[in-house]
Amino acid sequence: MTITRWNPMNDLLTLQREMNRVFNGITPKGNRDEEYESAVWSPMVDIVEDADKYTLSFDIPGMRREDIKMHFADNSLKISGERKSTEESKDATCHRVERLYGKFYRSFNFPTQVNAEKISAAYHDGVLSVTVPKAEEVKPKQIEIS
Repeated sequence: MTITRWNPMNDLLTLQREMNRVFNGITPKGNRDEEYESAVWSPMVDIVEDADKYTLSFDIPGMRREDIKMHFADNSLKISGERKSTEESKDATCHRVERLYGKFYRSFNFPTQVNAEKISAAYHDGVLSVTVPKAEEVKPKQIEIS
């Protein structure tokens, strides 16, 4: 017997996926985002913007770097992965499961052009930090007054 934590957000995400499936029925299959369709949870994220870059910090403890996928295309950053649940012991009873397991997915569109060649990411202590530099042409420029 497996104990699964009930999370009302999962029901809302399932409803949203089903509504998207109904309304996207006319969309060619190649245009659908299958990773989004199969996601069970979404990691929390902080997004900070300064004059030169965007910094995104994701809380995804208990994951290995190899289990996280990230790619950038069409000014959109997509991050996905899967956190595996721990195995139950036959000699132990699990009383509560509050951590989320399964596939996750997040996608972000940037309001300005970014320098895709210089996007960097680091994973430390359960936090994935992604730095997305802005393109030179959109950075604010200081104008000297003579």
